[in-house]
Amino acid sequence: MKISFHGADRDVTGSCHLVEVAGKKILVDCGAFQGSHELDEENSAPFGFDCAAIDILLLTHAHLDHCGRIPLLHKRGFRGEIIATGATRELARLVMLDAAHIQEEDAQRLTQRRARGHTPAAVAPLYTTPDALNACDAFGRVAVYNQPFTVAPGIVATYFDAGHILGSAGILLELQEGSQKKRLLFSGDIGNPGRPLLPPPVDPPQADVVLIETTYGDRLHKPIGPSIDEFYQAIGETFQRGGNVIIPTFALERAQELLFLLRQGREENRLPPAMQVFLDSPMAITATEIFGRYPEGYGPAVAALFRDSQDPFNLPGLHLTRESSASAAINRIAGGAVILAGSGMATGGRVRHHLRHNLWRPQSSVIFVGFAGAGTLARQIIDGAKSVKIFDETIAVRAQIHTINGFSAHADQAELLAWHAKTKAQRTILVHGEEATMRVFAGKLGGAKVDMPALNDTIEL
Repeated sequence: MKISFHGADRDVTGSCHLVEVAGKKILVDCGAFQGSHELDEENSAPFGFDCAAIDILLLTHAHLDHCGRIPLLHKRGFRGEIIATGATRELARLVMLDAAHIQEEDAQRLTQRRARGHTPAAVAPLYTTPDALNACDAFGRVAVYNQPFTVAPGIVATYFDAGHILGSAGILLELQEGSQKKRLLFSGDIGNPGRPLLPPPVDPPQADVVLIETTYGDRLHKPIGPSIDEFYQAIGETFQRGGNVIIPTFALERAQELLFLLRQGREENRLPPAMQVFLDSPMAITATEIFGRYPEGYGPAVAALFRDSQDPFNLPGLHLTRESSASAAINRIAGGAVILAGSGMATGGRVRHHLRHNLWRPQSSVIFVGFAGAGTLARQIIDGAKSVKIFDETIAVRAQIHTINGFSAHADQAELLAWHAKTKAQRTILVHGEEATMRVFAGKLGGAKVDMPALNDTIEL
C-alpha cells in the first residue's frame, strides 16, 4: 500500500498521484505542467510509471493542470477507466480538445520557424486531436457527490464537493489490503468560500492520511466584497482615461464569474451603461454553455436566476467572439471595452494579442484575477517588468496593472488550515504549491507529521 508523486510536487501544476493497493494502480489526476513554454519539456518527459499498467484514473476536476496530460497518458498505453463527476466529464473533454488544438498549432508554428532557420526537422505535437478524442472514450462511471462506490475490490471512493469549479471534488479512498485499512483523502483544489457562483466547499471527512493542496498556503485573500469594489473601480477609471481593460481569463469558472459580476455591476449602475464586453475565447464560450446545463451546482442566488429562466452570464453589450477575424477586430477599439481572453496566465491564446495592442498604452489597464505561475508572462507583468516579450517583440509595460486576489478559486491559508483540522489526519502530505509556500504552511500545522514529496518520490502507507 503506497503512493507515488508524479506532478505538482513542490510545484503548482501537473497534479498526478499514483496509489498502489490490493493489486491495483489508481491514478488521481493527470495534469499538464504550465509555465513559460508552450511546449513544456516537463510535459513530454516520462511519467515515472508504466502508463499501460494504470487500472483506473480518478479525476478531481477539469482544470488543465489536473487533466491536461490524459491524452498523452492514453497515447502511451493507458486503457483503463476514467471516473469523474458529470460536469467534470464534459468540461475535461473541452479542455483536452482545446489543449490538443493548441499543441498542434504550436508544433506547426515551430516547424515553420525551424524551416526558416535552415533546420528542416518537423516538430511533433505532444498529442493531437485524435489522441484527445481517444482519451475521452475512456470516461466511464459518473461519480455523484457523497455516494460511495467500489472502484475495485478493496478500494471504495467517495467524491465530495470541493467548491473550486463546477464539478470539482475532493476524494476519500477507503483502502483495504489484507488486514491493513487506511483512509486516504485527496483534497483536490479547495475552493475559496463566499465567491459569487458556487457554494462553499463541504467539510471534509476524517482520514488517516491527507494530501492537501497548498497553492495559497502562505497568505490570506482579500475579502470578495472589497475585491469586487476594486474591480469595478479599475474598470471605471480606465474608461475615464479612454482605454480598454484586458483581463487574462481562465475559461472555466473565472470567465463565468466575471460575466456574472459585470452583469451585476451594470444592473446596480456601478459600471458605465455604454460598456462593451468581449468574451474572446471559443473555449470559454463553450464552457459557459456547459455551465448552464448544471444549475444544481451553484449557490442559492445563481440557482434562483436559473429557476427564473434568467441567464446569469448574459448582459447588454456582451459580444461572444469565436472567430479569429472577430478577435482581431477588437484591437481596432481604442477605449471603452472590457476584453476577457485566455489564457489566464497569458502563456498562450488570444490574450497575448490584446496585451500586445494595449500593454504599452497608459490609458489601458490589465487586471489579473487569478494565480500566475512562476515564469509565465502574467507573473512577469505582475512582478513589475518594465517590458516583456510577446511574439518576439519587446512591448513596454505602461498600462495600469491591477492584481486582485480576492477572486481566487483557491482557499487561502486560514481556510486551508480550517479544512485540514477537520480531517483529524495523523499524517499530512503537501502537494500543489511552491516549495517556499509549503514550508510556511507546514510550520502552521503544529506537531502533525508532514511530508513534502519531490517528483517521483514514493511514500509507504
